[in-house]
Amino acid sequence: MSDDDSVFLATSKPASDVAEWLAGTLGLERVDDPELTDGQHFFRGRARTVDGKLLVLVEPNNYGEVDPEPDEVSAIDDYSVFVDIRYAGKKDEELQQREARAVFDELVKTQPDLAMILSHNLALFVAAYLPGAGVQYFEPGTTLDAPDIDTWRPWVVAD
Repeated sequence: MSDDDSVFLATSKPASDVAEWLAGTLGLERVDDPELTDGQHFFRGRARTVDGKLLVLVEPNNYGEVDPEPDEVSAIDDYSVFVDIRYAGKKDEELQQREARAVFDELVKTQPDLAMILSHNLALFVAAYLPGAGVQYFEPGTTLDAPDIDTWRPWVVAD
């Protein structure tokens, strides 16, 4: 399984607007890929912690549920944009996570009015940022799902 690190953003702006903002903020260049579907935006740019490249995919969040059952609630349900971050080099899970966290921290610093979640493998809750409340890093093993809701509920946007 490939390691995957993602940032979810709570915004009313469309993914295309967020993609343009991210490209400017992170110094990314657009990559044309014939396999992209409508609404997907693909970029590459420099890594933050090592000499290397990052690949960034921005698209609407299709992982959250609109009206989930109580046992299917996820921290990402009310986040509208999904940003996938990958280190474009030799597979190194620790480096991958470090790069994603550096991007998350940079986004928090440059967009303090936007709620964000950093996740690993679309399952584990790494960190959350809420405007006015700050950043919360979670214990390893905390999931994005209902069993850990008491841990993450105060740190996420929810209807």
